[in-house]
Amino acid sequence: METSKRFNEAVNKLYKAFHENNLKPLSFQHCAVGTILDHKTYWKEFSDANGSLQLNYVGLVHQRLERKFNGYSPLELLEIEKTFLQACGYQLPLHHSTFSSKKESKKVLFKGLEAVIAQLCVFDRIPNVMDCSKLFDFGGNKRQTEVQEFVGV
Repeated sequence: METSKRFNEAVNKLYKAFHENNLKPLSFQHCAVGTILDHKTYWKEFSDANGSLQLNYVGLVHQRLERKFNGYSPLELLEIEKTFLQACGYQLPLHHSTFSSKKESKKVLFKGLEAVIAQLCVFDRIPNVMDCSKLFDFGGNKRQTEVQEFVGV
C-alpha cells in the first residue's frame, strides 16, 4: 500500500514518541499534534479550547489560506488532537477541572495512538493500517481452506 510522505513522517514520529515514553496527552509539545509538529506549540493558537474543532480567528486565517503544517491543515490538526484526547479518555473540550496529574498507562496511550493513526488513514483515504481484523477473516475464502488443510481439519 502506498502512503503519503506526511502520513509516514507522522506515524514514525508518533511511534518513536510512544516507545520513548514521550507521548503525553496534556503537554502541547508532547501530545499527538505536538509530536507530529516536532514539539512546537504554535498549533494551540488555532483554537481557544484544547480538544475543540472550533477554529478561532488565527486558525481560520491559516485554514482559509490553505496553510499546511507538516502536511496537515489547522482543522486536521485539531481533529488529530481531539481524536487522541478522546481515545485517552478525556472529556472535551479540556478544561482545568478535567486535567489529571496521574500518568497515563501504556495501554491508554496505545489506544490514543491507535485512534490517531486510524484518523490519519481517513485523511489520506487509505485502509486503516492498525486494523488487523482482515488477518483473522477466514469467512469462506481461500485462506480458510488453506488453514484447514494446514491444521488437518
